[in-house]
Amino acid sequence: MTHGETARASLTIDPAFEIGEVHPRLFGSFVEHLGRCVHTGLHEPDHPTAREDGLRQDVLDLIGELGVTLVRYPGGNFVSGYRWEDGVGPVAERPRRLDPAWRSVETNEFGLNEFMRFTEVAGVEPMMALNLGTRGPMEARELLEYCNHPGGTAWSDLRRAHGHERPHGIGLWCLGNELDGPWQMGHKTAEEYGRVAAETARMMRMVDPGVRLVACGSSNSAMPTFAAWERTVLEHTYEHVDHISCHAYYEESDGDVDSFLASAQDMEHFIDSVVATCDHVRARLRSPKRLEVSFDEWNVWYRGLRDPATEPDWEVAPRLLEDNYTLTDAVVVGSLLVTLLRHCDRVTAACLAQLVNAIAPIMTEPGGPAWRQTTFFPFADAARHGRGRVLRVEPRSTRHDTAQYGEVDLLHATAVQQDEDTVAVFAVNRATDRPLQLTADVRATGSTRVVEHRVLADPDRHARNTLAEPERVRPRGVEGAAVDGGTLSAVLPPLSWNLLLLR
Repeated sequence: MTHGETARASLTIDPAFEIGEVHPRLFGSFVEHLGRCVHTGLHEPDHPTAREDGLRQDVLDLIGELGVTLVRYPGGNFVSGYRWEDGVGPVAERPRRLDPAWRSVETNEFGLNEFMRFTEVAGVEPMMALNLGTRGPMEARELLEYCNHPGGTAWSDLRRAHGHERPHGIGLWCLGNELDGPWQMGHKTAEEYGRVAAETARMMRMVDPGVRLVACGSSNSAMPTFAAWERTVLEHTYEHVDHISCHAYYEESDGDVDSFLASAQDMEHFIDSVVATCDHVRARLRSPKRLEVSFDEWNVWYRGLRDPATEPDWEVAPRLLEDNYTLTDAVVVGSLLVTLLRHCDRVTAACLAQLVNAIAPIMTEPGGPAWRQTTFFPFADAARHGRGRVLRVEPRSTRHDTAQYGEVDLLHATAVQQDEDTVAVFAVNRATDRPLQLTADVRATGSTRVVEHRVLADPDRHARNTLAEPERVRPRGVEGAAVDGGTLSAVLPPLSWNLLLLR
């Protein structure tokens, strides 16, 4: 095909063929004590928009617009050296600590109860991560008692003394973080971690039988121990946990934009492999239980640009990992969201890492404004319109070659039946140099019109939003998409994220 020539794609949308119901937790995010995510991100008591509790109202407004449902806290690598007790009680009495994970100083002025206040104000569910790196089952049990027990015991009464009469009622807990990684404080073998995770799970369920627990999967699918780690860990924990975690980050390297735009190929394979491993252990144990996947860290992250040797040493809230995302990055994030939706039958929780400033969709300046990165927009579209039943669509499209993944479709898409009258189609055109003509058989949906075709695209694939130009890249409505005789027709611009709403 000649460059610039229109590519073509087709698919069928039929409510009789569904993958599953989307769990609200699929649209989660992540707050870690890393760089400026918390301090001058979420929390800045001296900011002009600060509330009485120190939370930035301008950031809260953007979080509401983003549509986040779940927030994982407090790490990440940070959690494996964290003493949660440092972050409760009178702020003036809290200790300052070194954080070896990010070579920063943690003031602890924002801790557990401040985070729970944030979740209440923002209307999001908390997902609490436990330190199983440098601590163990007893400390995890004590934290659970502090958070969830009504009162009458030392830890629950301490919470009440700190001004929180009612239990926090945290229902979702991560049993550690990336403990297969040599970079992690308290790094363990699969056998070591599997044993401690199982013991922690047993002790936690003795205190609160209703909690849902996430075991650590591999830090990424390129780990030498990938799949073998999951198998060993699950042989210890399968009957005691509800999820296993996946983490994945992607970046454009060496100018290979076509492979970068096809990053979802890797994410699809990662999820399929983890599910297969879970089901293998299930078969071996002859268990009736089906484990779910928590993809609780995912994003575009330019790790190749990070040089710890040039980063600030032992500062409070240094500027770390503040990637400024391009239009290309946003299209990849959209494609990764399509993948998560296409696996909603097994992926029932997911967290875009992170929420503010550090590899985040929202950026802030201390004392200054907050604004949306390019990656904000596909997430907000999916969080708003991706609720309901994901329908099984199998697109056929023009294909092209990539260095990493071989031949891939230019179209990456899924469809969600929001209600009886509305179907949302999420579609990515991976071609950088040509539009894509999409036709879809929508007769079975009863759709007769396109309510909206919303596009995120730009002639400059490197376009980005900055402090100086916070509105440089924004989605726009386009005309021309239509349903005629049960066939949807739409043109997807080159390198674009598309939302089509059908009624």
